[in-house]
Amino acid sequence: MALTHGPGGLELLNAAIDTTPLIDNHAHPLLKPEAVSKHPFLSIATEANGDALEDSKNGLAHLRAVKHLAEVLGCEQTWDAVVASVEQKRHDSRRGWVNRCLDGIETMLIDDGLDNPGHAETYSWHSQFTKSKCKRIVRIETVAADIIARHFHSSSKRPAAITDEDVETFLVELSYEIERAIADPDVVGFKSIICYRRGLDIASTDELDVDDARRGLRKIVNAGLKSGALISGFSLVKRVENSHLNDMVVHALAKLIRETPGPKKPIQFHTGLGDNDITLTRSSPSHLQPFIREYPTVPIVLLHAGYPWTRETAYLAAMYPNVYADIGEVFPLISRQGQEGVLKQMLEVCPASKILCSTDGHGFPEMFLIATKQIRSVLKTVLGELVQTQQLEEKQAVQMVQCILFSNSKKLYNLQVESVLPTFAELETVSKTTKAANLDNQAIIEKLQSLKAKYLRVYWFDYTSSARCRPIPIKQVYKTLSSGKPVTLSIAKAGLGLLPTDAMIPQINATGMYTVKPDWSSLKPGPADGHVSCFGSFYELDGSEAILCPRTTLRKTLERAATEGLTFLLGFEVEFVVLERNPDLASKEKYLTLRNDGHAWSMARALADTGREGSFNTAADEILDSLDAAGISFDQFHPESAPGQYELVLSPLPPMEACDSLLHARQILESVAARHGFRVTLHPKPFPASCGSGSHVHVSISSTGGDDPSVYEPFYAGVLGHFRAVTAFANSSPASYERMVDSFWAGGRWITWGTQNKEAPLRKVEGSHWEFKVIDGLANPYLALAALLNAGVDGIRTKAPLTWGDCAADPARLTEEEKKELGISTLFPGDLREALDALKEDNLDLPPEVVQRFMDIKNAELGLLEPMDPHDRRNWLLERY
Repeated sequence: MALTHGPGGLELLNAAIDTTPLIDNHAHPLLKPEAVSKHPFLSIATEANGDALEDSKNGLAHLRAVKHLAEVLGCEQTWDAVVASVEQKRHDSRRGWVNRCLDGIETMLIDDGLDNPGHAETYSWHSQFTKSKCKRIVRIETVAADIIARHFHSSSKRPAAITDEDVETFLVELSYEIERAIADPDVVGFKSIICYRRGLDIASTDELDVDDARRGLRKIVNAGLKSGALISGFSLVKRVENSHLNDMVVHALAKLIRETPGPKKPIQFHTGLGDNDITLTRSSPSHLQPFIREYPTVPIVLLHAGYPWTRETAYLAAMYPNVYADIGEVFPLISRQGQEGVLKQMLEVCPASKILCSTDGHGFPEMFLIATKQIRSVLKTVLGELVQTQQLEEKQAVQMVQCILFSNSKKLYNLQVESVLPTFAELETVSKTTKAANLDNQAIIEKLQSLKAKYLRVYWFDYTSSARCRPIPIKQVYKTLSSGKPVTLSIAKAGLGLLPTDAMIPQINATGMYTVKPDWSSLKPGPADGHVSCFGSFYELDGSEAILCPRTTLRKTLERAATEGLTFLLGFEVEFVVLERNPDLASKEKYLTLRNDGHAWSMARALADTGREGSFNTAADEILDSLDAAGISFDQFHPESAPGQYELVLSPLPPMEACDSLLHARQILESVAARHGFRVTLHPKPFPASCGSGSHVHVSISSTGGDDPSVYEPFYAGVLGHFRAVTAFANSSPASYERMVDSFWAGGRWITWGTQNKEAPLRKVEGSHWEFKVIDGLANPYLALAALLNAGVDGIRTKAPLTWGDCAADPARLTEEEKKELGISTLFPGDLREALDALKEDNLDLPPEVVQRFMDIKNAELGLLEPMDPHDRRNWLLERY
């Protein structure tokens, strides 16, 4: 069933699905780089092996995995292209690629008993990619095999014949290892693969056959070890299978868990879906019913939805308080229709409070990426349908999402995690940025008609902070919307890798397209009569969000902040210089300083010729009227210190709206000024001896408790702690560093803060309202704010102390002793290259692809600008910013 999103539709549910971190309750380690080639990459979408593996390429699961990976990688939708692109990712930055693939995962509970020793990374290694530390799941059959290998294959211990005493010795050692694991805080559960080794019809305690167990142990011991292999369970020629020895191992585990006081660590059972090593008829979880009854206090997790016995799995989880149903591995190993069917069957009878989520990812990070993408997509479809058919209230569906993805595993495994789920009110804040985009087409038409639009401009701001747009005739817009289709633009992927000269950076090519969708919530009239404007966001061709989209980067930052209970208000100051165009076309000076009479900060005479034809102050009236007509609220407009310099102070708004309004305001400034023959520039330092132009941003924490020092001080401590890396986004041009000089009211060069101190880069105004002065008009505001807010949120998350003292003087004029007393010890970067080096060391928890693209663009810009003569570079920037 296709979902339709009308006004007030499923924004809250979709926001919850997109932002709730996933606790992956069952996964396996990634392979070490040197072991990757020893394992088939095709296994990311199938349990088939051997000769059957090649046929999997024609399966729906494989074809869907190729599609999803190709979209993320930006390559053709063929297996060969995906393989080549993945290999390139591994070569360029394995860490960055793994980080991208594991995005959105809170923690992983890792069964590390699958792979041969040395092939896979340790469970703790994965914690560098997750928000909370990864934990371990102990595979009990691997423990048993290790004991047999160690005890019975030592030359001094190997018995001539296996006796009942040997079986008892084995069980004693097994109990010792289980007790150690139960006591280990890094172990949060156990797993059994008895489904593979014998089947799930486990004999009861009364039915255990010691003779059969002894015979099974003898066969394993007599088979010996693999030649040249290190002594471990993996070196046994014959594995622990097909005997009551398997049953004894599982019973020993369950008994010890039952007898342990306090919280019980769960046993995960592989059920259903697996390779051809299982006996299918004995893999149904229904066979476990007697075992479940025998251990009513032992938590039992039925893995993989029991597929194809999903309803049996759901029934057991619903009927027994100690049983939980996992819906992993079907993502991504079965078709989309099958995945929807699994979730629907599970919800037929199983309470959402008993459903867990996992990827069963193993070996390759790409499996985690496609599994998490598919899990969230199917949740939207299935739960969205239940809401739309009025079987669920939307808030009930949100609670289900949070239970399945996060809360159930947190509770069952007794996990201490970093994330805190947002309240409904906070989720509503997150969803506001998408609500207007979900207006029905008729409502959009009516809005455009009310604005008397002739043309629709769809804007986007690229990594060079260049404003790009596509005007669309309004008749074409109406035609598209009236047909029931969305308005979209097709933009080459290279568009987010261009320099202002339209040259492509060397790291990209001309292959691939994005779909740009207008965000109708940003629709405003202007910047010219008959024109209306909005901002577009970038999407992959399948509708998924483009990772490199700057607006998406900011939105995801705000969603992560909302999970910490944080919302913000931001207000920009727009400083700009007005230039006159030189009528002498032969002159090297394309622009001239605005003629004025003693222009200075807030000087009344600078406004004296308002109303005179040809005066910029007359044009300023039209600018302010246009801003008002566009609904852009501003607090002040006044002359600034440099020749022809003015400042427009915008009113505070939530971050996305603040950025949109800033960029709308700039377009109005530039367009109205140009119509009157003037050039407006945001150049950070157009005159070497005069004050420069910034784009200072005022930040307030608007969520409840934001003005409490225990909230805002760690936030700004985080900003100061990450200041050097943030500077790369905030001062993103070589010219930016010409403005950042000491004792010029620009914020100086020392990392510090001060109450109402305009020589500090971070000025405290009142409560959580602080001003960040180290940003100018050449920064992409979406990226700069994402960096700034991520830094602050990290401070709150880590409870960073504000070790810097309140600086009441010009930091540059302090003695070394005075600086030391205030904790002032570090300069922020002196140029863009130094800032990029800082960003390379501290990516501010931004998507690695965004950071890498930004660095590639900026290095290419430096290669273009650094060889220029300073005069030529100034003119080049004046023409473009």
